[in-house]
Amino acid sequence: MELSELKQICENCRKCSLCETRTNVVFGVGDPHADIMFVGEAPGENEDLTGIPFVGRAGQLFDKYLIAVGLKREDVYIANTIKCRPPKNRDPNPEEQAACLDYLREQTRIINPKMIVCLGRISAYRIISPDFKITRDHGVFYERKGKILTAVYHPSALLRDPRKKDDMLADMMKIKEKADMLTGKK
Repeated sequence: MELSELKQICENCRKCSLCETRTNVVFGVGDPHADIMFVGEAPGENEDLTGIPFVGRAGQLFDKYLIAVGLKREDVYIANTIKCRPPKNRDPNPEEQAACLDYLREQTRIINPKMIVCLGRISAYRIISPDFKITRDHGVFYERKGKILTAVYHPSALLRDPRKKDDMLADMMKIKEKADMLTGKK
């Protein structure tokens, strides 16, 4: 399956009630052959309106971190655990996450990144471990099925608590260094 086929399937999805309130499916954006895939939790209002992940205030902050460590948005792939915005930006419930999980798995299989970086606790809980604690485990690397997994604070959490911004920068620097090692770049 190609990414375009999977995107079309997602755009026609009716597996959960979020399809009734979405403006756009927020599938993903970036290099379809990226070495690094960033996975957030769910689209927000700006993302729902544009169909592009991480374009609101949190996304603008995320872009600054990418630039700070020498990464470009177009060189990575950015997606979410779910493809439709939960009403009022609430956390996605387990049923909504389960409905989209196979889409994310297929998206990851097609892109085949060397590293998956979870943006926030919800994606880390779903992708890394149900007992993942973002305040304790951010920036720690795990290996599973030939992929490096890690998690950082969600950019919206940094907007609420700017004291975590230094931790985020340190984690992003480690991610860039690890990615360069994995790809042979330096």
